[in-house]
Amino acid sequence: MSATLPIDTGDAARASASVVPAALERKRHSAMVRVTHWLTTIAFLALLVSGVEIVLSHPRFYWGETGNVNTHPWLNLHLPSSRHSVPTGYGYVLPDQNGWSRYLHFQAAWLAVGTALLYGVFGLVSGHFRRNLLPAKSDLKGIGVSIVRHWRFERPPADEAWSYNVLQRLTYLLVVFVLFPLMIWTGLAMSFGFTAAFPLAVRLLGGQQTARSLHLLVTVLLVLFLVVHIVMTAVAGFRNRMRAMITGRAQGVATATSVIRPGKVRVPRRASQGAKL
Repeated sequence: MSATLPIDTGDAARASASVVPAALERKRHSAMVRVTHWLTTIAFLALLVSGVEIVLSHPRFYWGETGNVNTHPWLNLHLPSSRHSVPTGYGYVLPDQNGWSRYLHFQAAWLAVGTALLYGVFGLVSGHFRRNLLPAKSDLKGIGVSIVRHWRFERPPADEAWSYNVLQRLTYLLVVFVLFPLMIWTGLAMSFGFTAAFPLAVRLLGGQQTARSLHLLVTVLLVLFLVVHIVMTAVAGFRNRMRAMITGRAQGVATATSVIRPGKVRVPRRASQGAKL
């Protein structure tokens, strides 16, 4: 038994359905995430430049409460110094840039703290941390694969244009809730004015020289994070990722097929749902 169905040849010709991946452009980052991202970038670079100048005044690091040229350091950077009193082995002394560098360091630090507070309140109130940074238990099972892919500098799949993978989520949680607060804490612990009012802040760390050493170590970790972050952004698609962090929108490819008609693109519902940050 057979049946013949009527076919509208005109509609069929106009449809000419083709199965192709659909290019999508969706909201990726909220305005608050973008603003705090770039303010943090400016503050961190200013802190880094001014911090290097401050270190050059005494490129030695100690543990405990005190440390000076008569104390054996745990780390000697073997760099020329901007102070005559610091023996470096070099036959010259660098120009003393402590004035502007300490002023810039102080101002940039408050910019970083203010931005961090703004981002923290936003992340808690809007659910940004829970929705976009906290990994699900099922995602943790694939962390090994994610580490291997990053180690090989593999280009991430298109669907990651709209969300963070498990390794990114864990790394951002470490930076936001561990390294950055520790950087602020150790920085304040080196301020005599702050420790005079809150002496416990430096006592818990073991002394001001310990705070200075921890400040350096956390800085090294943050610089490594910055370098890897830039490299992986380039691997994933620098132009698209930068546009997402500037305009808030990113392009991706739908994971399902789409039916294309002249002047119209129909994207399956499940493929068009992207993660909003």
